[in-house]
Amino acid sequence: MVEKHNNKLSVRHQCDLLELPRQRLYYKPLSVSDENLCVMDFIDRRFTERPTLGVEVMVEHIFRDMGFVVNHKRMRRLMRKMGLMAIYPKPRTSIPAAVYHKYPCLIGSLAIDRPDAVWCSDITYIRLKGGFMYLVAVMDYHSRYVLSWSVSNSLDSLFCLDALDEALKLSKPQVFHSDQGRQYTSSKFTDALNAAKARISMSGKGRAFDNILVERLWRTVKYEEIYLRQYGDGHELISSLERYFDYYNNDRPHQSLDYRTPAEVYFSRTAEGSKSALSCSSAADMLRRACVDAHSRSSAGPSKTGLLADQRQVKEKTGFQSVTATILCNDNFGIENG
Repeated sequence: MVEKHNNKLSVRHQCDLLELPRQRLYYKPLSVSDENLCVMDFIDRRFTERPTLGVEVMVEHIFRDMGFVVNHKRMRRLMRKMGLMAIYPKPRTSIPAAVYHKYPCLIGSLAIDRPDAVWCSDITYIRLKGGFMYLVAVMDYHSRYVLSWSVSNSLDSLFCLDALDEALKLSKPQVFHSDQGRQYTSSKFTDALNAAKARISMSGKGRAFDNILVERLWRTVKYEEIYLRQYGDGHELISSLERYFDYYNNDRPHQSLDYRTPAEVYFSRTAEGSKSALSCSSAADMLRRACVDAHSRSSAGPSKTGLLADQRQVKEKTGFQSVTATILCNDNFGIENG
């Protein structure tokens, strides 16, 4: 565009007409130095072996192995130029939305003595062989029954909405408690709760104990299932979580529940009012048998995966009343979020 040997227009005037700084005209890009090429080769080889190494650790490794003193700013620039970023769990999953309504914490002022009085939810991350995925669960506060769960490879609000929709197919809570993450403070999530006529409760900033039961659930799931295995991809993770949450809800006794299972406590509400009604254990056995017959699970699995809510009613007659339970079927199971 610029003609340096034009006798009618000077280079300065041509640059002014093109609105081009003359520094860019005279600049000649330098080639990558041999030292940087050596450092980048080391980064490439070491990152291929250990994709979890970040800038600070990479600086230490190159000093130990090659004797090069490379500061963290140079290392970060070279790694960005190579398009490399360490694989690690991203912190601060509870960042609120830019504009949201702050709800008070209602947990301390409620007497939670029956199922569906309070539901709670939270998000955690799960390590895979080549990265991380995120798990959300909706749990009944009184019975510890996991109503639904879902996994995703991103922290958008879609998989949380899916888990909420699956839980609302079983019942509706009086209070829904969560933290102030943007997934829970989004307008779509709060609108779904308002449509279900559920009061919204949120933990205060820095108050992790407000949602302590879900935090305890994550400890149980990770120590009894996740830390014992290495998942190659999302398919393996989902299959493993399906088996574990079925065990957690129907077969794992809780000391805080007088060694009953969450399903026994949650579904026992239908038998209240009669001493001769179906016992909690038989209700759980009935639910478990129906799950085996339908090749399904008692808790909702990954949402947006073709998991259908089959409203077949499972009834077991007694001398006084019948108990009804809703079973979630797994027909046409596919994977979208995983």
